[in-house]
Amino acid sequence: MMDDVATDSSASSENTRAPSGRRARRVRMTGKERREQLLDIGRTLFADKGFEGTSVEEIAARAGVSKPVVYEHFGGKEGLYAVVVDREMRQLLDMVTGALTAGHPRELLEQAAFALLDYIETYTDGFRILVRDSPVAQSTGTFASLISDIATQVEDILGLEFKARGFDPKLAPLYAQALVGMVALTGQWWVNARKPKKAEVAAHLVNLAWHGLENLESKPRLIGHRKS
Repeated sequence: MMDDVATDSSASSENTRAPSGRRARRVRMTGKERREQLLDIGRTLFADKGFEGTSVEEIAARAGVSKPVVYEHFGGKEGLYAVVVDREMRQLLDMVTGALTAGHPRELLEQAAFALLDYIETYTDGFRILVRDSPVAQSTGTFASLISDIATQVEDILGLEFKARGFDPKLAPLYAQALVGMVALTGQWWVNARKPKKAEVAAHLVNLAWHGLENLESKPRLIGHRKS
């Protein structure tokens, strides 16, 4: 792929004349550098304006290139968005699964909660993109499918604990979805609130989850009039 050259006023400083009177050589980006620049710009715009509110024209203008350069690298806005979403999903999944290293179940809950909150704190734009609804069909799925992937990691841990405590291990997937969903939805609230502090949020999440599991009924019953 040929190197890209900025075509708008953002490159004007590169065209100033050298002291000898000759025009200074324009700095070129490699194809890889340009692709990363477009991804960074797209990520910021998608987080701020959403998919529908972002245009190829604005992406190109911020990068200082013409629209065809964006199409050359990604085939259009949809292609750029797909790569951004795929990267963010992989980043979050890697952070959560990589954090699950402790042996004690309660500490595993803490690690999972901290991993999600760490991602939200460090990759706020990425998290905003993941939780937004988009009309673009993604081969990597949606935020819900990502949460399901994370729950699968937790499911195995819960299954072993359930079996050891005399509970039905077949119910582990249900509880894994509930626990991970609780943390994810709290994260969506915390991304804007940012209060209380991250460690305190994690502590309260684990408090609810752990003591709920600790007092789990092997055969839960309904106390209301509805039974089905």
